[in-house]
Amino acid sequence: MERPAPGGGRGRFSWDCWRNLLLPQLNRQSLYVYGSEVAVEKECIRQRERGVFVIHPFSPLRSYYIMCMVAITFLNLIGIPIEIAFLDGQSGVGWEGFNVFSDTLFLIDVGLNFRMGIIPEDGEAAILDLKCIRQNYLKSWFVPDMIAAFPVGYIILIADLQYHSDSPSSKASKMVRILMFVRIISLVRLLRVSRLVRFFNEVEKVSNANLEVVRVFFRILSLFMMIFLLCHWNGCVQYFVPMLEEFPTDCWVRRENLMNATVGEKYSFGVFRALSHMTAISYGSSETPTNDVELWIVMTSIVSGALMYTVLVANTVALMSDADIPARIYKSKMNDLEDYMIFLKLPKALRIRISNYYQTRHQGKWYDEKDVLNWVSSSLKEEILMIMCSRLVRKVPMFHKCESSIINAIASELQYEVFQEGDVIIRQNTAADRMFFIERGQVVVETDCFHQELSDGDYFGETCLLTRGRRLATVRAQTICQLFFLSVESFHRVLEDYPEAMKELKRTSHLGMSFV
Repeated sequence: MERPAPGGGRGRFSWDCWRNLLLPQLNRQSLYVYGSEVAVEKECIRQRERGVFVIHPFSPLRSYYIMCMVAITFLNLIGIPIEIAFLDGQSGVGWEGFNVFSDTLFLIDVGLNFRMGIIPEDGEAAILDLKCIRQNYLKSWFVPDMIAAFPVGYIILIADLQYHSDSPSSKASKMVRILMFVRIISLVRLLRVSRLVRFFNEVEKVSNANLEVVRVFFRILSLFMMIFLLCHWNGCVQYFVPMLEEFPTDCWVRRENLMNATVGEKYSFGVFRALSHMTAISYGSSETPTNDVELWIVMTSIVSGALMYTVLVANTVALMSDADIPARIYKSKMNDLEDYMIFLKLPKALRIRISNYYQTRHQGKWYDEKDVLNWVSSSLKEEILMIMCSRLVRKVPMFHKCESSIINAIASELQYEVFQEGDVIIRQNTAADRMFFIERGQVVVETDCFHQELSDGDYFGETCLLTRGRRLATVRAQTICQLFFLSVESFHRVLEDYPEAMKELKRTSHLGMSFV
């Protein structure tokens, strides 16, 4: 560990703490994506080696930042229509300060998006290259974000300062022009609704919780928030349009005698009127529109209500269809397993380990891997297995000189297995019948006088393929381990067609052999 320099230890410690906030954190989501603690640590090392300021998608700073921006954005989308429709320029110092703060934060957000790592749709490694991040952002959301971040709060502040410096004779007319201009230009900030939807998508990706539950929860939450915003905006429009017309004598505001009412009363009547139109029940409001403008407002409310119903039904159907068959089968299997363990009266600790094994082994989906691979052609099956396993097989020194056909044949015989933390994978002095390849996880090889740790990409137990002896060491899982194993019978069955390869393997079997 690096020892802090005299007089500068506190500064260095503070910088290290801030730098660690940019790195991926170890949680359920990062383990799901990268597979093991070792892989997450390698991702941290990869980001440190770049030596540039990039916020990793799975970093704590990214999580806190998204949560903060979701709250600020939602408050903006609620407060801006109320300010435009009801406050008549009397929003107060507190709200003006919040507007300036929000505009500043959204401008900073545009700049930070050029430093935000990207989670690719078709890969595991986060994109941390600044050039790729910049090109992706400029081609996608840069222009809408810049429009939504237009600093209206600064304009209001400057206009207010100018207003107080003018002579009294010109204040009244200037104030009217300023208010109309600000109300119209403030509408561009409502484009921040797109940012809210994207924030919800990003929260779903980086959340430290069960993936399926989080996905459904945030989809439902975002749906109801959008419906709430639609009703809220519609209620504000109900009052805003008559206000622009300076409240004609036949408008609904004068009919309800709301000219001198409080903001709460005006807002309540506006939302009530909007919901009456959107739900097409017209409860307590039997009067017909009195002019063309009011007629169009009512028609718009009715259409938006129909769209609301359509979106609600479509999302409900989508949520039901997304509860896919593998997930339902998995839940059914888990229920059967729980009933079976209760029937056998297994100890609680053992039941928990068995449940954890199935959750780790199948990750919320139930697939018969052999059956799935049999659905595709032999060439596609070979290509899938090559992608999954060939890199693991080729790391074994005695397979370095083997032809691709032999590697493919061996890879097709590999079988997948999962071990939990503390499980004994191999026990010393037992019969050796298989070798193991570590896809993800950490194991420790132990004897009375020997200790070695192995992790992602390593292998052990290959001596049994040629000697059929007994195990020389015990191998124990230190973390959740995802392994592939090759049995002795499968290995010899493959090499029956390659007698020369068997001779070469026996001749080079001493190269790189592990201790197990």
